[in-house]
Amino acid sequence: MAKRVLVKFSGEALAAGNGFGIDTGVLKFIAQELKDLRDADIEVGIVIGGGNFIRGVSAAADGLIKRSSGDYMGMLATCINAVALQEALEALGLNARALSAIKMEQICEPYIVRRACRHLEKGRLVIFAAGTGNPFFTTDTAATLRAVEIGAELLIKATKVDGVFARDPKKYADAKKLATLSYDEAMGEEIRVMDDTAIALAKDNSLPIAVCNMMNKGSLLRVAQGDFSACSIIK
Repeated sequence: MAKRVLVKFSGEALAAGNGFGIDTGVLKFIAQELKDLRDADIEVGIVIGGGNFIRGVSAAADGLIKRSSGDYMGMLATCINAVALQEALEALGLNARALSAIKMEQICEPYIVRRACRHLEKGRLVIFAAGTGNPFFTTDTAATLRAVEIGAELLIKATKVDGVFARDPKKYADAKKLATLSYDEAMGEEIRVMDDTAIALAKDNSLPIAVCNMMNKGSLLRVAQGDFSACSIIK
C-alpha cells in the first residue's frame, strides 16, 4: 500500500453531464472517495483541472486572447475548483488545504513544498491549485511535478474510463484495454492518456501512474492499496 499518493482529476469531471460548472453531487462523491483514502491512513495530494470553466487552448483558439493569457485564465479556474473541493472535504470533517502556485492569499495558501509536506504529515489533504504557475504546461504536468516534489509513491489519474485503451473506447466498442504500459508506450501517438511532458517527468523520476475510473466507488482506495486489476498502470 502506498503511504502517500497524488490524485489527478480533470475539471470536466466536476461538471458531470452539464459540461460546465460544478455538479455538487459529483463533488460530494469525489470528496467521499478521498475521505476513504485518508481513513486508510494514506497521505493525499490532489490536483484538479479547470476545464469545466475554461481551457487555455480553447480560449486562445481564434487568436484574440494570447495563449499565455488563456492559460492563466485556466489556472484561475483550477483555483475555483480547489476551493470547492476544499469545502466539500471539510464538510466531511476532514482537514484540507488549498495551495496555489499563484499568490492569492485571501483564497489559497501560497505553494511551498515544505509547507505542503508538513500539511500531509499532519494528516491534511492538500489541493494544489493554479497548475505549475506557468503557461504552456498542463495540469497533468503539474500533477506529475507536485507528485515528485512531495515524494508521492503513486500518481493516480482519475478518469471516466477504466484505464488506458489502444483506441478510444467511446468510439470503438472493441477497443482493447492495456493493463500495463511502459512510459515510452504511453507517449505513443495512439495513446493520449496524459501529455508527453507529464509522462517524461514521471519516467525520469520512476513515478508509477495508475489510470482508473473515478466513478467506480472505492477505485481510488483499491489502487492506492496496490490492487491494479481494474485500472491500467504506467511504469
